[in-house]
Amino acid sequence: MRFLIDAQLPPRLVEWFAARGHEADHVAAMGLIAATDDAIAQAAVDRDAILVTKDEDFVYLRLPDRFVLLWLRVGNATNRALDAWLTMRWTAIEALLGSGERFVEVR
Repeated sequence: MRFLIDAQLPPRLVEWFAARGHEADHVAAMGLIAATDDAIAQAAVDRDAILVTKDEDFVYLRLPDRFVLLWLRVGNATNRALDAWLTMRWTAIEALLGSGERFVEVR
């Protein structure tokens, strides 16, 4: 799977996804750190990437089913806490995305 990580998530998630066998890019590395949500959504479409975000705006921008969205409903967290939170949920997330789910909300 290929992921596009939004600005409010740390760039180190690129390595986190890579360690699990997936491709990932962070918007900062693509020159999109200050881009509009519309531009980031279009980048997800163009790259056929799963957009990973904490931003609720993308729930609406993805309609009608423009791109796959992984919506992380986690508050502010240290990198270590985010890694632990995501790792605990990863098996279920990966299974949902692998089965073709186009919108995954994670609490």
